[in-house]
Amino acid sequence: MVTYRSPREWEVMREAGRVVGLTLDAVREAAEPGMRPRDLDEVAARIMREHGAKSSFLGYHPSWAPMPYPATICVSVNDVVVHGIPGAPVLREGDLVSVDCGAEVGGYHGDAAVSFVVGTADAAALRLVDATREALDRAIAAAVPGGRMGDVSAAVEGTARAAGYGILEGCGGHGIGTEMHEDPPVPNVGRPGRGMRLREGLTIAIEPMFHEGGDGDARVLADGWSIATADGSRAAHFEHTVAITADGPVVMTLP
Repeated sequence: MVTYRSPREWEVMREAGRVVGLTLDAVREAAEPGMRPRDLDEVAARIMREHGAKSSFLGYHPSWAPMPYPATICVSVNDVVVHGIPGAPVLREGDLVSVDCGAEVGGYHGDAAVSFVVGTADAAALRLVDATREALDRAIAAAVPGGRMGDVSAAVEGTARAAGYGILEGCGGHGIGTEMHEDPPVPNVGRPGRGMRLREGLTIAIEPMFHEGGDGDARVLADGWSIATADGSRAAHFEHTVAITADGPVVMTLP
């Protein structure tokens, strides 16, 4: 069932989203060669404590996962697309890192993700990151009252196909509010003019995930959480929580 949020609820979600934005900024600033993903997780936990927020991820246990998620944020490196558990191996010069962050404040959630290169980036990595960010911007612009979910999805898919990138099957965005994952699903593939009608009050997390390979195949790593590209190609992931208002889309997860 889809739940439509009130302006009062959006105020609380905006505070959760602000913490998400601050956390992602702090993690990105801290990331450098020699740092461990688990060190970045500690940075995220500190920022959330300072702002009175709780991690939406820590302890989250969907039915498909073998265990509750054990960290504050997800840190996915190179071929890991999403759900990477922050571990001990150090980050190296040129690693492509995607950080996904969710925070809860006052019973409401915000969710966003960003990708960046540690140290010096190669041209192919920058192109991948830029295209994935562009897809998010285009999808947000399509999230207007009276539009269709397919318009949002098509904006993501069209950007990927034009650039020659793959989109992992089964990975996409979601509704968000008092639960981190709510209806409706927000697919990364779709056709314009199709799907549910977008209405004022709908609040969704839009999250394009592209990879350098051209197909949609993936593999789940031994930890049962991390989803990586089947061909070992690098991936990028961007996400914002977006409210659909009478005046157009409003991004809720800026710092």
